[in-house]
Amino acid sequence: MNNPILEANKLCKTFGSLVAVQDVSIDIHKDEIHAVIGPNGAGKSTLISQICGSLSSDKGSVFLLGKDITNLPTEKRASLGIGRTFQISALAKEDTVLENAILGSVGASGKHWRFFNPVLKNSILRDEAEYCLELVGLKDLINLKTATLSHGQLRLLEVAIALTLKPKVFIMDEPMAGLGSDGTKQLTEFLDKLRERAPILLVEHDMDAVFALANRITVLDYGRVIASDKASSIKKDPEVQKAYLGEG
Repeated sequence: MNNPILEANKLCKTFGSLVAVQDVSIDIHKDEIHAVIGPNGAGKSTLISQICGSLSSDKGSVFLLGKDITNLPTEKRASLGIGRTFQISALAKEDTVLENAILGSVGASGKHWRFFNPVLKNSILRDEAEYCLELVGLKDLINLKTATLSHGQLRLLEVAIALTLKPKVFIMDEPMAGLGSDGTKQLTEFLDKLRERAPILLVEHDMDAVFALANRITVLDYGRVIASDKASSIKKDPEVQKAYLGEG
């Protein structure tokens, strides 16, 4: 197997006496979806925050394309290629779909735009934003206020914003949450194709989606890895069945 795009080594995080993440190692390779599953409180969100830089680690390291990014802030990690998606609460709901996507392009540019600079009229940024919106199927909705979008469309807008970063890897935290069966099916089909642009680290509770998408699955329980293997093997693992899948 080729060298990983993203690699986390022995990450640890405690909050007082609570051990949230204990010596967790995980990697993501080209064209791959690597899912992280586990019961509530297993440490999944803490792990994602450590990888993305919004939460510092007590121990461990994170590498992107072989570069040590352990001590870099979130914004720098994003500019280097970590595309974290589905932070819907961060969207400017009163702005248009296009305006939200352009602001993502501005963040990706790494430039400091002055207040009076007509960012929304910048042709390069606009073209990039429109291209990414077209990729996710929102091109016809660019002039709508974001507040009018459905839950599933908001998810796709977050993917479009992440795409403006030209990410080397996507980090997705429960993208199926709140979607009905039709929305889940649509998003599952989209993510299956998206991995060809960049591999995906996927945290998800919808097991049907996980087993439909994931090449590999890592299972967390009480902050530690109890299994990490191909999806077909994880489904049969007795410890995973006992801890999470409710079987055995």
